[in-house]
Amino acid sequence: MARAFWKGTINFGMVSIPVKMYVATTSHTINFHLLHKKCLTRPKQVLRCETDEEYFEKKDTVRGYEHTKGQYVVLTDKDFEKVPIRSAHIIDIQRFIKVDEISPAYFNDVHYLEPEELAAKPYCLLRDALRTSGRMGIAKVTFQRREHLCCIRPYEQILALHTILFQNELLSPSEINIKEMEVKDEEIKVAKSLIDIMTGKFEPQQYKDEYRNALEKIIKAKIQGVEIKALLEPKPSEIPDLMSALRASIQAAGKEPVGVRKR
Repeated sequence: MARAFWKGTINFGMVSIPVKMYVATTSHTINFHLLHKKCLTRPKQVLRCETDEEYFEKKDTVRGYEHTKGQYVVLTDKDFEKVPIRSAHIIDIQRFIKVDEISPAYFNDVHYLEPEELAAKPYCLLRDALRTSGRMGIAKVTFQRREHLCCIRPYEQILALHTILFQNELLSPSEINIKEMEVKDEEIKVAKSLIDIMTGKFEPQQYKDEYRNALEKIIKAKIQGVEIKALLEPKPSEIPDLMSALRASIQAAGKEPVGVRKR
């Protein structure tokens, strides 16, 4: 695992747990480089000053905040380190809530917490107490030059920290236009039957990034000089009405494993 990017202390009540924080996710995105169309070489990006029209390198830049039009105040790395915020080094658990109390819409990134060597006992105590009580801790933590709302909860044998959106960061869905339609009880009943048939355990190993796999095939084919034909978009099936579609779906779902969709 990569090096810890944050070190500090979890406080709950009078108990302190020194921990290190690690990024818990990795990206499998296929990276592309910007090339000069004519030569297929990577261009060198240069910075040019609008005042003296001189070119300069990135190492000669500073961070500035525009407080009035055209007027900036410069902040250095030391200035950011001096921000008087407790959560830069201490995660104070402010309250505990039930694990299902937060809407999934609020969850952001996940990180792993590792105890310092002498903090293993209180770390395991908090982990096991949260697991048996069905609770998670709500706190705030500062990293990457901003304060994050977060929750701490057990994940397998460790404690995980999930960053959560502040309320003012989550846009209201009120502007999403939905034409409300009357749904009959019989339609709901049939839809629930389909849901029941398709219900199963979440097994993440079953799901793969099919777009990435398909893109890798295209890249390999282009390297070999093979032309790839685009897939035609499937035409929507002509089903007379909603109930017919639901019943046809139930019939199809009953013939295949739960969680597997026909293509």
